[in-house]
Amino acid sequence: MLHDRVLVKDSHEDGERRSSGGILIPATAQVSKRLMWAEVLAVGNHVRAVQTGDRVLFSPDDRFEVEIAGDEYLLLRERDLHAVAAERNDENTGLYL
Repeated sequence: MLHDRVLVKDSHEDGERRSSGGILIPATAQVSKRLMWAEVLAVGNHVRAVQTGDRVLFSPDDRFEVEIAGDEYLLLRERDLHAVAAERNDENTGLYL
């Protein structure tokens, strides 16, 4: 990975979901802009706040899809990430979910 790029694997748990009333909403239905979670697999040498194994929240509009050895991954810039969910709580880097 180069510069501020982050390689992530999309979680497929964002497929079909149910509304609070029990109505099944298919994955193809776009209700509104919805952010997505993904797991970080690799980071570039200028990435500061994200490490391999973290989960990140991002907008689907800011992603680039790439296929490596038959598997699909997403390529993001660090500045396009909205949140980082990690087990660590480093001092001086802000809050983590």
